[in-house]
Parts: sequence; structure tokens; C-alpha cells
Amino acid sequence: MSKAYDIVKAHYDASERGDLDGMMADFADNILWTEMDGASTAGTFTGRDEIIQNVFVPIGNDWDGFGVNLERLIDGGDDIVALGWYEAKHKKTGKTLKARMAHVWTVEGDKIVRFQQFADTKVLDDAEH
Repeated sequence: MSKAYDIVKAHYDASERGDLDGMMADFADNILWTEMDGASTAGTFTGRDEIIQNVFVPIGNDWDGFGVNLERLIDGGDDIVALGWYEAKHKKTGKTLKARMAHVWTVEGDKIVRFQQFADTKVLDDAEH
């Protein structure tokens, strides 16, 4: 497996432990993080602070047990693709979520420089309303 694969795998391992610092340990200072249009967290955010405020804080505020059920990681050298499911329960509606997702990660050297989310935003929206 590539070094990029190991770096992205470490992100998901930290996520599974609930370790936000570990999740972001290998982020470049100017990482570009894109959440898919149609998601409540949609947009492109630059750097850790923007990602925390615009992605992780809202997820924590709105969802119980939000996590990624990772099916597999595909090693494409500097680009890694993650396939799996989001699973959670919405705090306001009480509806459960199981939405298909794909993440595309780009690693340069030993830092993650880009994240792109692809998800079934209809399923996300249905759980939120």
C-alpha cells in the first residue's frame, strides 16, 4: 500500500476512536475540504478551523453517533478513494440515516491536501426533515 493509503487509513482509524486531533493530524495547513452540494454542510472550506466550524461542529450538533462505516479504501497512489456508508440518528427528527458515500482524498508528500465528498444527499435531507 502507498504512504497516502496509510495516511488516509489513519484518518478513519482516528474517526472510529472519536479522536478529532488524530483525524486532522495529517491535514495540510491549507487543505481544501469539499462537502457535496445538497448537504446541510455543503461548501468548500480551507484549513482546519473552517472545517471544524463548518463540518464537524454542525455534525456534532445535529447527529447522534454520526460515523462512517468504511467498506474499502482504493489505493490510487496519491489519490485514495473511500467507499462506505454514513450512519447516524438525527437529534431533532429522531430519524436514522444510512447514506451511501464516497470520499476522494489527495495526498502530497505526507499531508492531505484535498478531500471531496460524494454522498446520497437525498437520504441525508430526508433524515433531517
